[in-house]
Amino acid sequence: MKSFIPSTSRLVLLPALVVAVAVWLKGYVEAGDSFGAGVLGALAVLLQYVASGREEARRLPGVRYAPHVAGVGLLLLLGVAFGPLVWGAAPVTHYPRPGGVVTHFGTLEFHTSVLFDAGIFLVVMGFIVTAIDGLVGQSHRGG
Repeated sequence: MKSFIPSTSRLVLLPALVVAVAVWLKGYVEAGDSFGAGVLGALAVLLQYVASGREEARRLPGVRYAPHVAGVGLLLLLGVAFGPLVWGAAPVTHYPRPGGVVTHFGTLEFHTSVLFDAGIFLVVMGFIVTAIDGLVGQSHRGG
């Protein structure tokens, strides 16, 4: 008899990632954070490892490219942090400045702190998934 757990874990993956993004975006309306969202996303991937095994989990694009995801997040963080130096502003200066025009998408306001939080989300999720994959790979090699 085949277990229902692997198929259920695949069904739960996308909603769990949507919840992680919602937690990240909630920080711009109420209390929420990108670090916690990255951890939630990584836990959704960990569920795939537990339910389906390493070979099946590595078929997911987010797992195969997790180190690249973390790298993109780090570049995004560095760009937001040190990009203002190009225009003669202090590091981590957020744009638009107070009183400036902010672009909206529904209730979400687009400014550089959204990019900074996106970088944190990507770094946390990418690092945790890479670490999980490395630990599982190490245990498969017998070391």
